[in-house]
Amino acid sequence: MTETTWGRGSTAADPSESTATDQRWQLVAPPLVRRPVRFHRNDPRTALAVDLGRIAAAMSRRLGMGSGGMIGGRLALGLQPKALQKLAIGRRVVMVTGTNGKTTTTQMVAEALRSRAPAVSNATGANMLDGHVAALMTHLDAPFAALEVDELHLAQVTERFGPAVIVLLNLSRDQLDRVGEIRTVEASLRRALAQAPEAHVVANRDDPNIVSAAFDHPNVTWVSGGARWKDDAVNCPRCGAHLGDGDQEWRCACGLTRPDAHWTVTDCGLRGPDGRMRSLSLNLPGHVNRINAAFALAAALESGCELAPALERISRVHQASGRYSTVALSGRTVRLLLAKNPASWLEMLDLVSAHERPLVLSVNSREADGHDVSWLWDIDFESLRGRVVAVTGERALDLAVRLHYAGVRCRVAGSVEEGLPPEGGDVPDVIANYTAFRDLFARSVGA
Repeated sequence: MTETTWGRGSTAADPSESTATDQRWQLVAPPLVRRPVRFHRNDPRTALAVDLGRIAAAMSRRLGMGSGGMIGGRLALGLQPKALQKLAIGRRVVMVTGTNGKTTTTQMVAEALRSRAPAVSNATGANMLDGHVAALMTHLDAPFAALEVDELHLAQVTERFGPAVIVLLNLSRDQLDRVGEIRTVEASLRRALAQAPEAHVVANRDDPNIVSAAFDHPNVTWVSGGARWKDDAVNCPRCGAHLGDGDQEWRCACGLTRPDAHWTVTDCGLRGPDGRMRSLSLNLPGHVNRINAAFALAAALESGCELAPALERISRVHQASGRYSTVALSGRTVRLLLAKNPASWLEMLDLVSAHERPLVLSVNSREADGHDVSWLWDIDFESLRGRVVAVTGERALDLAVRLHYAGVRCRVAGSVEEGLPPEGGDVPDVIANYTAFRDLFARSVGA
């Protein structure tokens, strides 16, 4: 019989109602929320760096040069290389990383934390060290922080301080010419967790690459929602042995094994460690966001939030930095969807397959996207057969060739606006990769 702590600060079920017969549940009092240590009282260098960083960020916004989410933090780090460590003192920081879903999950975590106390977040998606510093210095008294972090930069963060909670979502091929192979990223995550033994990890038990990264850590909560994209996780990340279907139970000869889930997302809702089902009623569409919500809730509970208020705040989230938002684009209303690699395209195509809205696909190949677009051939565009779609972007012709071989009728347009059908009828969906999406959202905001 084991003793398990569930949902710190949550409203757990009566232990007698638990369906688990081999566990007994103990409610643990939530940690106290303390205000961060005000470093400026005895650290003039950090105070100066923060003041000048804030001025730079404000000027960037005022001059229309950006949100200031990077320049302010970059200046502060230049003046005080230890700014991240200093600003993290006294806060409970939740770091969220993975190939897909970071921005949305981070926003959900931030909202859940705000059910308990003020929280800061790098909501603009600036997910490297300068973006973290910029976020932390926006509200020096906020005791919580939810920070999205690039997969390859988590180790740099944990070299500087120990986050309270680290969320590991997934790993899939993305920007191979910049990031490298998944095994490189997995090794970096494993090193990052080894540097943060006191952190609590919330990890994806359905992704063998994430399982490998978190398997040796002493404090892990495992979340399960099913694995739709499986092409990057058929072999053991540690020894290379074939694992088979990641959705099935597996055990590798090297000792790596699929762990039991604490939180499970089903078609009916969310099953917690106590065995009880809870409904998931979200403003964001798709099964993928139900999984993101489960990660956010688990992270919030480990940070001392109560279940009901945290879940209610998560359910309010309706867009994250423009993702899933309905916007005006040159006078036309469209819904913007982000898909930047095969795994996320799979989810977005599944989302739009539920209806017959007009559809525009836009793909660029700039540095932030990765110049190589061979990944287009890994996407199941065959699911669009029977529909006519418009394609645009810098790699519209590559996309059109791929759709031709998928048996999908398409027309090439010079812009998203040109690709839209005549006004009237359903609101069109626009699926765009990273820089195409970023440019569209910026234009809609500036309209």
